[in-house]
Amino acid sequence: MNPMPSVWIESSTPRQLPPETEKHIRIPVGQTLLAANLTLPARANSLVIFSHGSGSSRFSPRNNFVAKHLQKMKMGTLLVDLLTPGEDSVYANRFNIDLLTDRLLSITKWVATHTDLKGMPIGYFGASTGAASALRAAIRLPQRIGAIVSRGGRPDLAQHKLGQVKAATLLIVGELDSDVLRLNQQAFEALHCMKELRVIANATHLFEEPGALEEVAQLAGTWFTTFLSPADRGMVQSPE
Repeated sequence: MNPMPSVWIESSTPRQLPPETEKHIRIPVGQTLLAANLTLPARANSLVIFSHGSGSSRFSPRNNFVAKHLQKMKMGTLLVDLLTPGEDSVYANRFNIDLLTDRLLSITKWVATHTDLKGMPIGYFGASTGAASALRAAIRLPQRIGAIVSRGGRPDLAQHKLGQVKAATLLIVGELDSDVLRLNQQAFEALHCMKELRVIANATHLFEEPGALEEVAQLAGTWFTTFLSPADRGMVQSPE
């Protein structure tokens, strides 16, 4: 198979994407342009937006590993840098959940206007602190976000709002990531939506152990397949 084309787009105007393509794009959010990687497999039936953790980016090898697995399952993926390089150099911004949530909401609004993405069921995949922004954004878009997967996430950073989450939520944590596991167990109790907590045996925070990340990808793929049904396309509207 020939390599997929790769170009930069710096425009708010929706563009037509041919089947099975990957594009490196810049998404306008106010006066800011956020870099992103958009991949649409042929006949994509849904879209998963990735919300990265503190200090991570669209180049995260772990999130890209999961994204490739989802793409094989006919899901489009959008990996976005929610902070510009300058913003990311300010350490406090990496834990500014309000800012990250607002950026994720703006990205979702952009998706709803894009010709090839409009009407697709949408899910969020959040890692580390990105899980908190995914949960909080989903609360504000209860009719648009169908599913959330958290990988080694910090849902506790959205603890006081977790009871408002409507999207089906899967929390994945490594067995040996003891502090984060405890925080996820507490967050799981606070959730009142369709939910599941899966603990990966003998895995640490980065899921670097043999087979651990593969299990994360498989769990995420099954969860999104179950809860991002094409039948729900009508639920996905442009955010206010």
